[in-house]
Amino acid sequence: MTTPTADLSAAGVSIWLDDLSRQRITTGNLQELIDTRDVVGVTTNPSIFQAAISAGIGYEEAISAQAAKGSDTDATIFALTTTDVRDACDIFRPLYDSTKGVDGRVSIEVSPDLAHDTEATIVEAKALYASVDRPNVLIKIPATKAGLPAITEVIAAGISVNVTLIFSLERYAEVIAAYLAGLARAHSADFDLSSIHSVASFFVSRVDTEVDNRLTAIGTDEALALKSKAGVANARLAYELFEQKFAEKNAQDLLALGGNIQRPLWASTGVKDPALPDTLYVTELVAPGTVNTMPEKTLQATFDHGVVTGDTITGNYADAHAAFDALAAVGVDLTDVTQVLEDEGVEKFIASWHDLQATVTTALTEASNGSR
Repeated sequence: MTTPTADLSAAGVSIWLDDLSRQRITTGNLQELIDTRDVVGVTTNPSIFQAAISAGIGYEEAISAQAAKGSDTDATIFALTTTDVRDACDIFRPLYDSTKGVDGRVSIEVSPDLAHDTEATIVEAKALYASVDRPNVLIKIPATKAGLPAITEVIAAGISVNVTLIFSLERYAEVIAAYLAGLARAHSADFDLSSIHSVASFFVSRVDTEVDNRLTAIGTDEALALKSKAGVANARLAYELFEQKFAEKNAQDLLALGGNIQRPLWASTGVKDPALPDTLYVTELVAPGTVNTMPEKTLQATFDHGVVTGDTITGNYADAHAAFDALAAVGVDLTDVTQVLEDEGVEKFIASWHDLQATVTTALTEASNGSR
């Protein structure tokens, strides 16, 4: 008997946990998920660190040490988060080695405040990479217009990148181009291309939430019949685009030099609508060479009752195109939808970052007062 998570892995999907905390690391919970739930990587973001550090468990001593050194808020956040990621990288190192760098990855994101600042993003990406100092770290850079040249620059420096907050097919094409441009430059600089990896994080459930709100407002039978179809269709068309772009000559030339494909990663896979199956964005997005990063609730639901039937993407391109055509026909402007989602995604991460700064500022003050 196999488990659904083992079946998912066998179908070519890498399961990454969309969560990290010092408590997960120190209690052995993270290792347990590797051993029992087929988890082969971790992603983090400002919201995840805000939840972990605001809970306080496991961070008191480290914050007190930072306070004693006179560290400010941002330096403390940098120290806390890079330590967690470094420790998680060490736990995943055997997987990184056994998969030749494909999995065993832990992602850490540049400050969301820098989402529209190319140069500052590049500087912080390099600083995070140097501080974590582990080959299996992925530096997360958002797929904003300012993020695109930063992706190229960081890849060109030989640093592996997780491109985050992708919503539209048009932006995804630009992300692939930015990655390939970075690989070409890395080759010119004599980097070993086989050591550079990247994933492109395509957000799923948020697309359904925004589109379904618009369909409800339209209110016709035709519109309501299209609810909960946009997110999966969008991701399936992203995989079609991935196949097309990496079959083109410039990509094939770089792969022949040792370069790696940039794997599609399905993010935002927790179901927002309770009427939907809780494994929808897992079982309907199965294809070789993909990553699905799941909140623990979605991971456990998949392990418990997910039904994995093999590839559910490549045979469904026609249906995905038809869903997009139908959405356009009832008046849903998908270009506007994805731009709204990108803007909101950046704003939400900035808000979480500022909440994290406030939490750490308070903790530093309390630690300083307590030591006097």
